[in-house]
Amino acid sequence: MIAIDLNPALKPVAFLLGTWRGEGEGQYPTIKPFRYRGEIRFTHNGKAFIIYTQQTEAIDTGLPMHGEAGYLRLVGEGQVEFVIAQPIGFAEISLGQVSGRRIDVECTSVGRTPTAKPVTSISRSLWLDGETLRYQVKMGMEGAPLSQHLRASFHRLD
Repeated sequence: MIAIDLNPALKPVAFLLGTWRGEGEGQYPTIKPFRYRGEIRFTHNGKAFIIYTQQTEAIDTGLPMHGEAGYLRLVGEGQVEFVIAQPIGFAEISLGQVSGRRIDVECTSVGRTPTAKPVTSISRSLWLDGETLRYQVKMGMEGAPLSQHLRASFHRLD
């Protein structure tokens, strides 16, 4: 495998690079709370964006629960764009900022297929707390305001 140099534009978010595994919990006003195990990967190909993938599974059965993929780009001094597609029929376009070892984004647009759940808003926060990557997602749906949905902690594998 050829080693590819990190694009200098990605230095502010280089702390994300690698494969991370951990556990989390989910909740929402319309569902029963749940726990999950997950893996997040942040990679690069030398261009000015980070490639993001996430897969989760049920802790009790090991069965797949959710997956998503996208790209994170720095677009100005401390400003980021995060585009994520989900197999359940929607894609989110989020804008935000990186500050030290923390990224906070708010969804500015949600594209949905006709059969997707009526998600209207999402916010995400990722931060490095020592050697632990912490992750929080809030979600809003038609008729329901932005509410806590996911919270997880991950440890780097590589």
